[in-house]
Formats: sequence, C-alpha cells, structure tokens
Amino acid sequence: MSGDAASGTDGTFDGLRRRLVRTYEMLRGSTLDVRPFRPGEDGPLASFDLPSGHEELDRYWVNAPFAYVVITHDLEESKNRYHAVEPDLNPFEATLRDRVLADIRDPLLYRDDDDGAADESVLSTELESLLEEYGVDVDMHTFHKLLYYLLRGFRGFGRIDPLMHDPHIEDVSCDGYDLPIFVYHDEYTDIETNIIFEDPEELDNYVVRLAQQSGRHISVGDPVVGTTLPDGSRIELALGEEVTPRGSAFTIRQYADEPFTPIDLIDYGTFNVEQMAYLWLAIEHNKSLIFAGGTASGKTTSMNAVSMFIPPRSKVLSIEDTRELSLYHDNWLSSVTRERLHEGADIDMYDLLRSALRHRPEYIIVGEVRGDEAVTLFQAMNTGHTTFSTMHADSIETVINRLENEPINVPRAMIQSLDLLSIQRLTRLDGERVRRSSAISEVGGIDQRTGELDYSNAFTWDADTDTFDKQDSSLLDEIQDDRGWTRTELLEELRNRRRFLTALQDRGITDYRQFTALVNEYYADPERVLERIEYVDDGAGP
Repeated sequence: MSGDAASGTDGTFDGLRRRLVRTYEMLRGSTLDVRPFRPGEDGPLASFDLPSGHEELDRYWVNAPFAYVVITHDLEESKNRYHAVEPDLNPFEATLRDRVLADIRDPLLYRDDDDGAADESVLSTELESLLEEYGVDVDMHTFHKLLYYLLRGFRGFGRIDPLMHDPHIEDVSCDGYDLPIFVYHDEYTDIETNIIFEDPEELDNYVVRLAQQSGRHISVGDPVVGTTLPDGSRIELALGEEVTPRGSAFTIRQYADEPFTPIDLIDYGTFNVEQMAYLWLAIEHNKSLIFAGGTASGKTTSMNAVSMFIPPRSKVLSIEDTRELSLYHDNWLSSVTRERLHEGADIDMYDLLRSALRHRPEYIIVGEVRGDEAVTLFQAMNTGHTTFSTMHADSIETVINRLENEPINVPRAMIQSLDLLSIQRLTRLDGERVRRSSAISEVGGIDQRTGELDYSNAFTWDADTDTFDKQDSSLLDEIQDDRGWTRTELLEELRNRRRFLTALQDRGITDYRQFTALVNEYYADPERVLERIEYVDDGAGP
C-alpha cells in the first residue's frame, strides 16, 4: 500500500495505524528496498507555485535534490521575497513524518555502536526499521522525503536548514513570534523569507536547542547568550519576552566554509595587488596591525586572510571570544574564552592573553579588542610580540580615541608600538554592496610639540574612481634599513611579490590550503616558485 493511498477512518494517525495493522500479516514478509534517490526516475520531491503578482528573479539548489530557493519580486509591494522550497508532504506523509520523528529518538539514544551520531546511514536504517514495524510500505519518493526531514531535524537546523545551506546568505534574523525570518543575501541584500515560527513554544524550544547545540545554557533567568554553532556560525540568542518583547529571537552570522585568501580580497576589490604585497612584507617583518571598521565591514575576514602571510613554522596563538579565525598553519594554538555563570571560573580574553605570553608566541592574533585586554595586548607589542587584532571604529582618529579612553585606556606612549591601521568600509558602488580598505595608515611616534600621535597614510581609497592611491611609506624605509637592502633591492622584492600574487590571481588560486602552500614555498625559494607559477600561467608548461 502506498503512502498516497493510505487514509484513516477517523483522520488520525491512530486510525491509519489500526487500518494498517489489519494488513500487517500480508505485508510481514515484504522488506523495503531502500536505494539512493533517482531524480529522473523518482520525480521531483519539491514543487513551487509562483504567487500571484510575483515575478521570478532567481532559482537555485541549496540542498540538492531536496531543497531549493526561489527569489521573487512582489510587483504590488515592490520588494523581493525569498522562498525556501522543501519536499512536499501530503497529509499522510506529514502525519507519518511527525510520528517517525517522535519514535526514532529512543533507537538513536540506545544504539550500542561506538559512533552514535545520527548520520544519514543510521537514520536511513532506523527509518526503514520503523516503517516495517508500522507495516507501512512506501515508495522511494516518500521514503526520501521522510529521510530529508529526519536529517533536517537531527543533523541540520530544523526549519531554517535551507537558509543555513545557502552560500549566498550572510545573516539570518528571527525577530520574534509569528514574524517572518529575514536574511541578508549577497545579491538581494535584506530580504523577507517564507519561514515563520507561528507557535511561541516552538520558537522557545528552538532557541534552547540552538544554545544546547553550541554547548551553552539559556533560560528565563539568563535569557541572552552569544556563542558559536558547531558549523562555525556566530549566533546571538534571546529567550522569551524578558529582553525581547516580541518573543524569542536569534541572529546568525554565517561564514564561508573555507576562509577567504588575499587573492579573494583582491578579486573583490577590497585591496589591490600592491597593497597586499605591502602587507605581506610588513607581516613577514613582524609589524603589528589592527583592522578597524564598522559592523560587517570585513575586519575579521581581512585579518584571517593576511594571516596566511605569516612565515611557516612561526608560532601563532589566537584568542577569541567566539570562534571565527581559521588558519592553515602548522604551529597554531587556538584559544577561546569560557563563561561559567553558576559554577567554575570565567576565563576571559585578558586571562587568555596573559597565558598566551607564557607560550612564547611570535604572532598573537586577538579576535577583537574592546576592554582591559588591550593594555596587555599593547604590552605584548612593546615587548616584541607581533600582534594582529580588530576593533570597531570608522577612522584612524576614532581608533586612537577609543584606545586612549574608557573602557580600553591604553596609554598614548604604548599606542606608538602599533605599526599599521587598516580602516575598512562597507559601502555601495553601482547599486552593489562592497567592502573597501579606505586607508592603510602607518602609526609613528608622539609629536614632541603637540603631544599628539603622528600617523600617515600609505594607501587611500578614491571612491570616485574606485582605485587606491599610494603615498610615501616610512615603514618600508624601516624594513629596508632592518634588512640592509638598497632601495633597488626593496623595490625588487615588492615587485616579485606583486608578480606572485598576480600570477595566482590569473590562475584563480583561491583555495586557502594551496595558497598557503605556495606562500611557504616562496619563503623557501622565491625564484623557483615564481618561475614555476608564471611558466604554467603562460601556458608553456603543464
């Protein structure tokens, strides 16, 4: 008996089951022939009907062959809509899904194998077993629909699973009960979705689940939690109506599965090749750097990318309150803060930074400076440790002002140990949202006449032409003196690094593992790697 034909006398699952039990003896000898889903043979799992008054703008898979996305434009309201399309369920399949979701928990909890994770093979086996226990003989079309919802519920993110699979989404925002979820799409910007948590209890439970998945506790007594999901996404949670009157809420900031490389940032126009060659030379020569900018201006992304220029085998230690950094570096020690509200002791960034200095790192990367840990960070700079960090500020003046005043309070004499400041902006060009490094500035000493901190711009961004202007650099003069180079040798080294980056850009090498391996090879033998990559790039070799 197929799922489509099944129906109960009283319209409930119990009614269905009573009817199915009567035919169980007939079906006892049959087994479900489970096989991979075949779209051509089994047909589409999900369908979408274009709403009246809408025109379709885009359509793409996010979890093929199960879920896809359709972007439409509402002509009457003149706004775009995001439709997450998942497998269709008829009433019997929907009821069967709910029953299976409830009944499958015990078998998963009491599995006696070493790996109790609810992966696809485990769920498929348990689903097959349950269907045989029910006496329900379903076709592969229905079986794979049910398997999708099991995977979504146990291994995925429930209702918002299609959003979390969409590589075009940067932010997911749920603002309360019975309100549509909004996303930030890299092409369509802020857009309303068709996903809504109508039931307050369901949303409350979902927020608790997200906290538990992250290894954190959330309750009415402690209703706000910021943490990191297992996939690396950053999430802010609020439970109930204690602090968010419209109900439980959450915001998820997604990050790329693989970190951006300097080549990606060049391709996106955030920096140009000359700036990257300059930053590379500065990082190799242990110059400390802070990336500053507003929210979503790409500070952490840029810091993570240029960290790929750190020489191989150098000891690197990172400190974060939520995991965001991803380095492909052998000698990297990652540390994350810990909060314990009811037992144990908190370990904050200040504690981690003090501990980091005892590990004798050559490079210290701090996710963001915002408090008293900044003083320790600048003490580390003063004692010869190279440090990278980020902070919220929209100009060089704002950075210095924030560093010198509450709650950071870094003495001006210590700030002069900072070498570079990169100011980043999130702006719009030709109707598109872009990120640009508006200035790369070099921090000098304190002016003896005015007592102010001196700084100068090495690069500035011209918004009218979307180009970067280069100015004189005293930092390059320092590197030249430290290395004992002539001016010709310095310029030759910068030119070689531009050649290297340009060749990788031309070849489309944006994989962070391959990029880091080539940078390490450059450190070992620059002439050989330049000859090899340009030889291949010219099409003269394999």
